Amino acid sequence: MAEAGERPDEDELIARFLRPLATSEGAAELRDDAAGYAPPPGHELVLTTDAIVAGVHFFPDDPADAIARRALRVNLSDLAAKGAEPAGYLLTLALPPDWTVNWLEAFTNGLRADQQAFGLSLYGGDTVRTHGPVWVSVTAFGLVPDGRRPLRAGARVGDCIYLSGSVGDAALGLLLRQNPDLFKSWGISIDERDHLLDRYLKPQPRVRLASTIAKFASASMDVSDGLLGDLERLCEASDVAAAVEIDNLPLSPAARKALRADFDAQAAVLGGGDDYEILATLPPEHVKDFEESARRARIPVTRIGEIVGGAAGRLRVTSGGRVLNVPARKYQHF
Repeated sequence: MAEAGERPDEDELIARFLRPLATSEGAAELRDDAAGYAPPPGHELVLTTDAIVAGVHFFPDDPADAIARRALRVNLSDLAAKGAEPAGYLLTLALPPDWTVNWLEAFTNGLRADQQAFGLSLYGGDTVRTHGPVWVSVTAFGLVPDGRRPLRAGARVGDCIYLSGSVGDAALGLLLRQNPDLFKSWGISIDERDHLLDRYLKPQPRVRLASTIAKFASASMDVSDGLLGDLERLCEASDVAAAVEIDNLPLSPAARKALRADFDAQAAVLGGGDDYEILATLPPEHVKDFEESARRARIPVTRIGEIVGGAAGRLRVTSGGRVLNVPARKYQHF
């Protein structure tokens, strides 16, 4: 962390750094024991929470503003996958003894920038001291029209499988953080290397796709623990199987070069996490309208496979019609 100056106590910390983020009336300027929020008529509240810990979910030397954005965005990604527009969030921040004013100022600046970008407010939370690494927990909430929240359990045989954006960039970016010289053996440019690093450091939640997901998807989730592992989870919840053609996967130019140069990179693309793209299934009759709605939202979507009958969670992965033996590699948190 940055060099420490004179540090405020907890009340001063909240007043100086966090109260300016509580822009909604229901937050009561963080001067009360709890906040209030009334969903508008015709909408249900969608809630999600994720915690990130230094040395586990981010590098301890990552910029403070990027840590803040990551903590918020991984939750916004969950909301988008449920078709929910973000409305607000709660924040718990655990600071180690060596925290500094400069670090916290950069952290809250990152939150402020994303609040403005995604249209939400801080509603409350907690600040605590820890003798371990810094950690951040965000509980976010959003709004979806009544009855339109797509569950993991909604996929049906015959549904088409779609993926937003591109897959594998964040996992490749993590490999580059761990081994900075890898980009040379992959034959990618400095700009392409920086693209992969940025995709790992700053997730891009597909908030603009939320209303499209709510309107058309039969099942949906975000890809946080690896494409195949998360697809397996969706299929298990829906009691179906899936067929995936990996040649159809949407890849960035940098990822394609890495795969051509290093076959082992395939494991990162298919099984690595942190993409925070949306994985959705759609009845065939909704495909055309879904694609058009996504185009208007300026979010690329790609059909990568189909829901089929079979043992719950079984994946049939092919390349050019040839069946591949690719383990799903579900990420386990414990």
